[in-house]
Amino acid sequence: MVLDLISAVLILLGAVLSLAAALGLVRFGDLLSRMHASAKPQVLGLMLVAVAVAIQFPTWATVTTLAIIISFQLVTIPVATHMVGRAGYRTKHLRRSMLYRDELAEAVDRAEAREVAWERQRGTGTEHHDG
Repeated sequence: MVLDLISAVLILLGAVLSLAAALGLVRFGDLLSRMHASAKPQVLGLMLVAVAVAIQFPTWATVTTLAIIISFQLVTIPVATHMVGRAGYRTKHLRRSMLYRDELAEAVDRAEAREVAWERQRGTGTEHHDG
């Protein structure tokens, strides 16, 4: 009875955090805020639901599977969020005025300069050749 109540509370908290992530995606105006809103509460919500499932089904198979799922989420969510942020930065889908420090500008400028130089070296500029 007590374990059922604890599981119910954990599932409810996980659902509220997942709902908060969804609302953040809809309500926040810029890319960086949306990324933060979608990553942080979603992972914690998943962890709370996984703990609730582990309480209800305390077998090694269930606990190890949930541990693998949580570990995978903890590893992949930051990487995915980072890649979306970089893509948003390069395609100018974020408000630069909201950045405290722009550490990526110099690296992007260098990469674009190398790309232009490489295209010039290959002779593939912007011309279109019909074959």
